[in-house]
Amino acid sequence: MKRASRNLLAGTATLTAGLGLWLFAGSVDLPAVDPVKVGVVMTCVGGAEVLLGLYRAARR
Repeated sequence: MKRASRNLLAGTATLTAGLGLWLFAGSVDLPAVDPVKVGVVMTCVGGAEVLLGLYRAARR
């Protein structure tokens, strides 16, 4: 698998998991972390990785 497609796949998975946490884990209480904040961070990281994959695919 090429680097661009790997970035797109991993970024899409991370973005989807982050959106799921952000939207649907608001009522879950964990002692160490807030799932909503983790979801926001994962969404941002996944979006950045998708953009990197698109950049690498366009540059090729």
